[in-house]
Amino acid sequence: MRLAVISDLHIGRGDSVDPFGHEDGAFLPFLDHLEANFEKIVLLGDIWELLRGVLPGREKDELRLARQAHPEIARRFERSRYVYVHGNHDLATRDLESAPEEWSVEADGMKLLFTHGHRHDWILRNARWLAEASICLGGWVARAGLQPVVDFVDRVEMRTRSVSTDPATCSFRQWAVGLARERNADVAITGHTHLSGTSTHGAQMFLNSGTCSEGRTSFLSIDTQAQRFEVCRSW
Repeated sequence: MRLAVISDLHIGRGDSVDPFGHEDGAFLPFLDHLEANFEKIVLLGDIWELLRGVLPGREKDELRLARQAHPEIARRFERSRYVYVHGNHDLATRDLESAPEEWSVEADGMKLLFTHGHRHDWILRNARWLAEASICLGGWVARAGLQPVVDFVDRVEMRTRSVSTDPATCSFRQWAVGLARERNADVAITGHTHLSGTSTHGAQMFLNSGTCSEGRTSFLSIDTQAQRFEVCRSW
């Protein structure tokens, strides 16, 4: 089975602080490529940016505005080839569109577990309101022309999560692999950290798709029959 995984697009309402960073006309050919070469395309969370709006608690309105700002991309994602798994920035799709937190598939003798990865974060498990308020505040700071401040805070937050590219010290990878073991899965596939990568942990493999936000293009190419798992940054 051939699968592609993209995550963390953070597609917003099309205003000055929309984190997506792609022109729709340039991004659609990338989706054409994925549709032509993969049986399934997994949208692994934070596809829509619903927390950076002008007012907090308006996720339903933000989803509507984001869809209106990027109508053809929104229509693409409704095709049967796409599988949607929610993250924390688009958590509202759980209630609005029945998007699951996890999705798994078995193919060619392997079980793959897909989850965005936000459940690793202590603050998101125990004080989600605080995390969402800080994201909304970050939107206001960016609208004030202080995006570098937001970027600095994001880098500091990443360090506090113990997220790194070193498999031996990255608690996020250890959490994901532990979850795969609980689910009797061979491969754990995540997003959330915006850091793409692959690593092997005993009998389990860890994969992260990186991010397609801020004009970047990173995706996972998975071929279970050939047992090939690759991070791709061009297509």
